Amino acid sequence: MKIETDLNKIRRLSEENEDGNWDFRTFLKAYEWQVDDLDAVVHDLYRRVSAAIDCTKCANCCKTVRPVLDGVDIENCSAGLGITPEEFQTEYLKPDDEPGKYVFKNIPCPLLKSNRCSIYSRRPKACRSYPHLHKEGFVSRLWGVVDNCAVCPIAFNVYEHLKVVLWHDEDDEDFFDEFVVGD
Repeated sequence: MKIETDLNKIRRLSEENEDGNWDFRTFLKAYEWQVDDLDAVVHDLYRRVSAAIDCTKCANCCKTVRPVLDGVDIENCSAGLGITPEEFQTEYLKPDDEPGKYVFKNIPCPLLKSNRCSIYSRRPKACRSYPHLHKEGFVSRLWGVVDNCAVCPIAFNVYEHLKVVLWHDEDDEDFFDEFVVGD
């Protein structure tokens, strides 16, 4: 199965398929599987798709998404930069809608350098987890998944492949054999 990595194409396809993506979300919400079973399928797709995509060639999440940071994230990020948490907060953050939480003032992320996080080992939890497809409870996070399809090639491809997995011919044993990147 083909893996799409062209961000312009992903954005365009996500916009063109918006109604279908929301219809599929509705289908998933009402799906008869156990949530654990669906999570297992999503986790397998995530593992396979993410192995075929180099995030440092994209970094679109760092260019377009504002992760939510808490006090632990602020401590870790400031330590990674060698500044105090107060300096980090003043220089880079603004309050989020949720009390005690913060987001970066500007996008792209000010910590992004040449498509890599300059404090990678101390990056915020939300960044470590993005696009959150390895987590349990996939069905409970479908709003974010659909939104992430236009941002992240991994999220886009997992969602598109999930459509095929749930509606493909069960006799197709070669479905997972190979992922092809690009055209």
